[in-house]
Amino acid sequence: MSIVVEGLTKKYGEQKAVNDISFEVKTGEVVGFLGPNGAGKSTTMKMITCFMAPTIGDIRLDDLSIHKDQESIKKKIGYLPENNPLYTDMAIIDYLRFSAEIQGVNKNDIPGRIEDMVDRCGLDREKHKNINELSKGYRQRVGLAQAMIHDPEVLILDEPTTGLDPNQIVEIRKLIKDLGKQKTVILSSHILSEVEATCDRILIINRGRIVADGSSDTLRQQAQGQELLTVSIETSRKADVEKALLGLAEVEKVTSIEDKDGWFNVQSKPDNSSRKAIFDLCVSKKWYLMEMTGIETRLEDVFRDLTN
Repeated sequence: MSIVVEGLTKKYGEQKAVNDISFEVKTGEVVGFLGPNGAGKSTTMKMITCFMAPTIGDIRLDDLSIHKDQESIKKKIGYLPENNPLYTDMAIIDYLRFSAEIQGVNKNDIPGRIEDMVDRCGLDREKHKNINELSKGYRQRVGLAQAMIHDPEVLILDEPTTGLDPNQIVEIRKLIKDLGKQKTVILSSHILSEVEATCDRILIINRGRIVADGSSDTLRQQAQGQELLTVSIETSRKADVEKALLGLAEVEKVTSIEDKDGWFNVQSKPDNSSRKAIFDLCVSKKWYLMEMTGIETRLEDVFRDLTN
């Protein structure tokens, strides 16, 4: 089930929490929704789930519109809010049974769905406890289980790995990737490495507007612009190396690396690569080229550049 967001705006008085955004998420796609606090992520997710009405714009799940088909849309969505509201005085199994019933799961199918969720969300050891006896990480697992109990076609997950330890994060990451093969998934997270490992595509929102849309590799390549290399050259005439590198037509800037003798950062000119020129230079000078590697822009750097 695809999600199409068109011209979506949400205003609180004169302030626009979400400002005329449009994007599409296709069936079988896991999309990460990134942005600083207050950027509009949770507001957008709430509008997709029909929890909140937009001021302007429309959201369609296939041929269903949030303006006309809210009840049908809600049945097709599993939602884990950021604050993960739970009835903490209930036992896990009772809570999942209650969640299945209010989601309209067939009575005969409920025991099987509970068993499946307990297994997939790693709740087996804790399943006989009350929710108020659980750690934050296990409460998060219960929240995931309730979001999936009715086998929805769309999953909206707001900070799904909050409170999980590294081992639990790996397990949930695998679960989300598996779910993404059959379902449409939108998730938000402040753990950028987690988004990069889990998502097929990344949307970055800042001050209510979409400022980037693409795979992590695409976003890094777009941000990097000019090629940046780390080069290690071994020669007895080390003082000549920096000058020779700067003399190459493809090179814009050379910086020696402190405390690393014979190491340099080399920035190529726009739309140029200096790799071959550096290699040819070393051959002609009979210098030993010990290492030449590209410096890749990190997703964290892309995020900061787009949201500062």
